Amino acid sequence: MADEEKSEQKAKKKRDKDAEGGTTAGEGRADKPAGGRKARAQASAAAAQAAAAAEESAAPPEPPLAARLRLRYEQEIVPALMRDLKITNRMRVPAPDKIVINMSLSEARENVKILDSAAEELQLITGQKTVTTRARKAISNFKLREGMPIGVMVTLRRERMWEFLDRLVNIALPRVRDFRGVSDKAFDGRGNYSLGLREHTIFPELNLDKVEKAKGMTISITTTAASDFEGMTLLKALGMPFRSAADRDGAAVRAA
Repeated sequence: MADEEKSEQKAKKKRDKDAEGGTTAGEGRADKPAGGRKARAQASAAAAQAAAAAEESAAPPEPPLAARLRLRYEQEIVPALMRDLKITNRMRVPAPDKIVINMSLSEARENVKILDSAAEELQLITGQKTVTTRARKAISNFKLREGMPIGVMVTLRRERMWEFLDRLVNIALPRVRDFRGVSDKAFDGRGNYSLGLREHTIFPELNLDKVEKAKGMTISITTTAASDFEGMTLLKALGMPFRSAADRDGAAVRAA
């Protein structure tokens, strides 16, 4: 009997030990899947963030807002030009192609730093980075050497061109002192027009307190017109304030 009791106690202890070991092993096995799920969740979150970042970088930029003058040109001016110029093909209607603004400074021969202020002011006016222009040949009478920086320029196309032209004809030119219109004799024979301004301070983008000196500029408007008549008709439709015949006669009388 004693031997049987001892054997039963040993068997019971063995079963209890096996049960404890099984529970511990089960807990360990249960912990491993929990850790695996956490790692998989972190990995999936990181992959989702990477995919979102890649999608944002690959997404095209939002299109800029269309210029007010360009919308007016497409909706109102084009049909009017087709009627006035008797054009049947809409693609044949003249349109602005580009605008070149050039600012030449004779003072740059003695003081090159003046070009820095000119470039900054022209960039404020146009909203585009400027390019430095240099002398093409040496002229000893003007103390000019070949390659010397003498001015800055900007070439505007597309939306910036339309926005600048809108501000020029509606805001800047009316601010000229004793303004009676621009000359209609500045076409080049192929529908392109050039306009000279004595003071660049007519543009409201400039802070006059920071402008050291008024500078002149030349504005060249290149169009797709086939003749000066088409170019003038286009610019008139866009709002360019050309001088009337009475104003031209009065200016001629005053000059005489």
